[in-house]
Amino acid sequence: MVLHAAQLYYRDELTQDVVAQRLSVSRATVSRLLAEARRLGIVRIEVVPPEQADDADLGEQVARHLGLQRVWVARSVRGISTGASLAPQLSDALATANLRPGDVLLLAAGQTLHEAAHTQLPSMPGVLTVPAVGGMEEPDAWYQSNEIARHVAERIGGRVKLLNAPALPSAQLHQRLLDEPSIRRVTELWSQARCAVVGVGAPPAVRRSIASSVPLASEALRSAVGDLCLRFFDRAGAPVVFPGGEYVFSADLELLRRIPITIAVAAGREKIEGIVAAARAGYIDELVTDRQSASDLLEQAPPA
Repeated sequence: MVLHAAQLYYRDELTQDVVAQRLSVSRATVSRLLAEARRLGIVRIEVVPPEQADDADLGEQVARHLGLQRVWVARSVRGISTGASLAPQLSDALATANLRPGDVLLLAAGQTLHEAAHTQLPSMPGVLTVPAVGGMEEPDAWYQSNEIARHVAERIGGRVKLLNAPALPSAQLHQRLLDEPSIRRVTELWSQARCAVVGVGAPPAVRRSIASSVPLASEALRSAVGDLCLRFFDRAGAPVVFPGGEYVFSADLELLRRIPITIAVAAGREKIEGIVAAARAGYIDELVTDRQSASDLLEQAPPA
């Protein structure tokens, strides 16, 4: 009845008196039903300031330019980290994904995503968060996808499945990990994911931080413009594999392409080429970024 009342009033634009007649209830009951619809999230009412409307228009332009389903544009706030600034738009993107209890949400590693995971996120009870990449040897928390997956699960009221495997194992360990049942139970969830949230790494040559086990001196990596889950790619979106990279323990680029909604969270001039390549290759469907990066994408990227 809550849903029916909301549809009649908001979608069909009937008055509360007419809705009451249709449902054979009092007008006061209709008012209570509509309030309940807003409380449950069946109906969402948003007042959009003019500057946010401008951001939405900019996002639509970038989405058309890159061939993405949607681009969410945030305004940078002085004194707040990039991830925290992008968090409200990431929250909106996840809410719009309409994940249900039991759905799998893949999460990569990275500083921006780690920062966003510690701020506001929508309530998504029962959603299962799963790391999309193994852990790294670095001490910083943003290198550990298990930590990010756990924090996101706590924020959304979901459940978490941890991946107890290194991101860059040796050839021998890689095969043993593939054969380990507890690891396989996690990796099998990757192909079941309804949504993934990933960061876009900058080109290795200009990265301020990167896993120490990635051989930056490798000739192969010179053509890389970015990476998703330590899966590097060039300007055309073609995979770039460094020595030992064939054993990277993460969701690969083709798998990310098949996930219904893959959301990239990235901002900064050094990431523009990587964002463009990932979008054009179909590895990402949506983008959460800031105004400056959105403007740079319009200026620097050729139209799709």
